[in-house]
Amino acid sequence: MNLTERYSRQTMLPEFGMEGQRKLFDASVLVIGAGGLGAPVTTYLTGAGTGHIGIADADTVSISNLQRQTLYGENDVERHKTDCAINRLSAMSAATHFTAHPEGITPENAREIIDSYDLVVDCTDNFPTRFLIDEACAFCGKPWVHGAIGEFHGQVTVFNHTKGKRYTDLYPDKDSLCALPRHISGVIGAVPGVIGSLQAAEAIKIITGIGEPLEGRLFTIDILNMHTAIIEF
Repeated sequence: MNLTERYSRQTMLPEFGMEGQRKLFDASVLVIGAGGLGAPVTTYLTGAGTGHIGIADADTVSISNLQRQTLYGENDVERHKTDCAINRLSAMSAATHFTAHPEGITPENAREIIDSYDLVVDCTDNFPTRFLIDEACAFCGKPWVHGAIGEFHGQVTVFNHTKGKRYTDLYPDKDSLCALPRHISGVIGAVPGVIGSLQAAEAIKIITGIGEPLEGRLFTIDILNMHTAIIEF
């Protein structure tokens, strides 16, 4: 395979170049959550030539996932998400090595798993796991890209990078948030596509050192009216 040609549309960018591509080849990224956000994140990181991608998710594919979780098809229902995702992504690129973490991220394994990667991308859907990621990334000294969606809205930001901003800076009420009952809300399938793509872009920026990552800044979008905002924290 001609890797120079394969990645030419990004290496021709002066800000990126072959140096950026080498950094991606050498990078390891842990994606926590293989659902609506995890699908575009892993797809674009694989397509860009990230050297090692870990996928942590303890869930199986359900029929209701297919409306937005584009890694899966009808034949994948009831199969484990990490297996299905890696099977699909491996067909996209032989240059990327994948590791499955089908047990997901738990208080018992979070630090050990996260410490073996350069960067974490949070594609989860609940406060307890996000606070767990925040604690483990702070302990291990790893930056992480956060994304969240609901209905017609989404948000993206970066934590624990050069400014040391943490999830608790944005959401200080850990106990009350973690005590909230789990609630399933509707979402337009394109919303996680938009937010997951932005998360992948932030991850690429952090890995290659280009641009200005969203650390200390929360990007929000409402696709009903296409209003966007950047909130500093």
